Amino acid sequence: MTETFDAIVVGGGSVGVPSAYSLAKRGLKVLVLERRSAVGQGENKAAIGGVRATHSDPAKILLCTRSLEAVSTWKQVHGDDIGWKPGGYCFPAYSEAVESTLQGLLPKQRAFGLVNDYVDADAVAELIPGIVREGLRGGTYSPNDGQVSPLLLPVILMRHAERMGAQLRVHEQVTEYLVEAGAIRGVVTNQGRYEAPIVVLATGSDAARDGQLLGIPIPVTPDSHEAGITAPVEPFLAPLVVDLRPGPENKTVNFYFGQNHEGQIIFCYTPKDLFVGTNRESLSEFLPTLAARMISLVPRLKHLLVRRVWRGCYPMTPDGVPIVSNVDGIRGLTLAVGMCGQGFMLGIGVGEEVASLALEGKYLLPKEASDTLRFERDYSSGKKEALK
Repeated sequence: MTETFDAIVVGGGSVGVPSAYSLAKRGLKVLVLERRSAVGQGENKAAIGGVRATHSDPAKILLCTRSLEAVSTWKQVHGDDIGWKPGGYCFPAYSEAVESTLQGLLPKQRAFGLVNDYVDADAVAELIPGIVREGLRGGTYSPNDGQVSPLLLPVILMRHAERMGAQLRVHEQVTEYLVEAGAIRGVVTNQGRYEAPIVVLATGSDAARDGQLLGIPIPVTPDSHEAGITAPVEPFLAPLVVDLRPGPENKTVNFYFGQNHEGQIIFCYTPKDLFVGTNRESLSEFLPTLAARMISLVPRLKHLLVRRVWRGCYPMTPDGVPIVSNVDGIRGLTLAVGMCGQGFMLGIGVGEEVASLALEGKYLLPKEASDTLRFERDYSSGKKEALK
């Protein structure tokens, strides 16, 4: 038996759920297909919850600004607690090179409406109690950024989408995309056949596989990153902190951590040598390496009790910029993939863009920003974002 919908969203994660929410708000009958047991169980579940518009890429700045507007007011508007914690992001600078890079990004960020600023060492020390002062030159602070619970947000977004008529089917793996006369017609899964004139592909690390089924090369390659969380402690840290120094152990590029709305410290680092692929097994080197970095920056953190660690994937594009685009040659197909480890913070902004692309065939973003997101682009010409 074939079921018919106005739109099908393949993937119930950081981008798929917000896309379904935005399409349902437009009055469409939407089906969400998720191969796992529930929404938000893929890379979304591995996110540490930061939401920032502090980027160097115009598209990311604007999309995340949109996300921030939604999450920072969600409880007032909708009544749900999504774990929103204001406090911003702080990037400390311990070298002239990092200081110059951070200050050089401010004019572009301010041009897009951000109120970020470079503050002196005393201000950074007030924002990050206990930070090592030796060599601290200052840092950038973005007061409007914050954190949200990755466990709460997708569930609550999906509930709202379902109230507007969207349907969720779990444990359904797409095995075939139905394309006829240059247009998408629907999908076949391990459970059934579904037809719709609009299909949104939001499958994260699985995007290349879906591209093979569609007959188009989707240049998304995942690499895995590890994160962890501590037992809760009394609130003392407002911003999420990003340390751009190379690690002394020569294994990390940068690391970042923050205290969530429940008092837990949540943390992650970018390895110098990337672990390409989808292996999610925790590595024995992660916690000692990360702990050494955290203590070298804020010694008072040495007494924290770590509760657990985990790994998740960054679905990377060659140029480090997401793909949010319709596809020439397959009408009705919209791609929302390759979020480069930032799908959680980009999700709501991307979802609104997806709805506009699917229904009107055009971006909401200005051309300067939207051109970088197109599927048909030169991936070798892009410069990877300065802030990760």
